[in-house]
Amino acid sequence: MDKEQGHKLKETGHKPGRRGRSGAQTFRRGRALAFYQQLVIRRETLKVQLECSELHSIHQVIAGELKATEMIMNDFKAAFELAEMTEEKTKE
Repeated sequence: MDKEQGHKLKETGHKPGRRGRSGAQTFRRGRALAFYQQLVIRRETLKVQLECSELHSIHQVIAGELKATEMIMNDFKAAFELAEMTEEKTKE
């Protein structure tokens, strides 16, 4: 690294080879939201399966999976502070 590059790094406060933290946080938040959306789809699928007469024999299993999925969704929202983001998506 030459003196000019070093001077530019000091001005911006960035270290060579490192990206800013906000980019990584945004990426992780995006992945968390994508995973949450998968849970929403799984919940909706389970709700449809509960109404399906062909699956009546395993109704209790499906109901248990639905409750577990909803519990995971609530825990996930709390852990990743997604409440405000998920409320906006449900309003759309």
